[in-house]
Amino acid sequence: MKFKKSLLIMGLTAFGSIPFFNIAESNPLHGYNDSPPSRALLCAKRLNKDCGPIMYEPQSVEGPKGFPQGGPPDGKIASAGVGQFNQLNEQTDTRWHHVNVSKGKNDFTWTLTARHSTTSWQYFITKPDWDPNSPLTRAQFDLKPFCERFDNGAKPAQTITLHCDVPERSGYHVILGVWTISDTDNAFYQVIDADIK
Repeated sequence: MKFKKSLLIMGLTAFGSIPFFNIAESNPLHGYNDSPPSRALLCAKRLNKDCGPIMYEPQSVEGPKGFPQGGPPDGKIASAGVGQFNQLNEQTDTRWHHVNVSKGKNDFTWTLTARHSTTSWQYFITKPDWDPNSPLTRAQFDLKPFCERFDNGAKPAQTITLHCDVPERSGYHVILGVWTISDTDNAFYQVIDADIK
């Protein structure tokens, strides 16, 4: 049984490099930003290094809801305040793999491994003059979401796509996706390290 569980956790796709994260555990799994890929997902794909246990469960970045008034504390936004995912909070302009994102119209897609009654989906972006070599704090972000959708407690499909207009930015910026659950006190947090063209 132990061997089978290890195979589930460490299983690879046919390409041999991307981990399989449909882990058979007693607690439910949740969701991650699939496109553009989040920091946590790129840890699972091994494009981000030295990530700690998030590499096995990119769908589990869950913390208190209510961002920006509530939610995880400053400096721990990327990990949702979860101690075991603390490596996600490391922040320099070269620490993480960057993904290309265009200004203007973009699709942002979540893949859900467990569907929860949902209040909203929101995306925030760092300010034009943010400091990429300082911790992620509310002061680093434009606190008005540039994209949002309200589901009023509905259970979403397994894949959710939002059509968003990325604001005028250039170079490296962090985009924060927040999936807020309606029937718990929690939300899921995903940061995207975007190279905006």
